[in-house]
Order: sequence, then structure tokens, then C-alpha cells
Amino acid sequence: MTTGKYERKAHDSLSGSFSVAIRGLFRVIVSERNMKIHLVMAGAAVLLGILFAINPSEWLAVIILTGIVLAAECINAATEQLVDMVSPEFNEMAGRVKDMAAGAVLVTAVAAVAGGLIIYLPYLLAWLRSAL
Repeated sequence: MTTGKYERKAHDSLSGSFSVAIRGLFRVIVSERNMKIHLVMAGAAVLLGILFAINPSEWLAVIILTGIVLAAECINAATEQLVDMVSPEFNEMAGRVKDMAAGAVLVTAVAAVAGGLIIYLPYLLAWLRSAL
């Protein structure tokens, strides 16, 4: 079954659904500068977690916060592309929608930074004290 020009057959199987989702994720990674920045920050969070041997609860928080930021960036990218497709010319309302989606990413990123500070700051301070 097709809906418009987008072929839905890829979604007919579980492997097809994963394939479509992975393709979408790679499109966001390749095309969105901010996603690359979020991935670098996620990598830094993982490296710090390994370096400081954070506990399972802290890992859970890092994984959840990272996942939320990356998901928000994917949704933001999709929203921006959809708005551009529906409203290719300048439209104030379309701009507002894009700004709101970007704002959602900002909220998640600020929350992730705050969570990261709560988790990593005590480890960093302890490391600095031991180094001095």
C-alpha cells in the first residue's frame, strides 16, 4: 500500500521498520550540525562516566538524558524539514513552529547539562583535590 509518493512497504516487517528508522537517524547525523555537537557531548559524557566509574544510577541518568536530547534533535530536524516542505516561502507562523521545536531541544540540552553537572562535578572536584 502506498500513501502519496512515500512507499510504506518498508514498514511491513519489523526489520523494515528498523531499517527505515536507522536510515532516518543517519540522515539527521549527516545533515544536522547540532546533532553532531550533541553526539560529541554524549561521547564526552560516556568517557567521563568510564573515567570516573560512575555508579549504575548515574549511568541510567546519563543514558536517559542523552537519549532525550538526541531524540529531541531528531524531532526538531524532522519538524524543520516538514515546515520547509509545507511552507517553502517565508511564513511567520512557520518560523514560530521551527523556533518552538528548537526551543524544545534547548530545554532538553540545558537539563542534560544540569544533570551532567550534578553527576560529574563531585567526581571532578575530588579528582582536582587529589591532583593538588
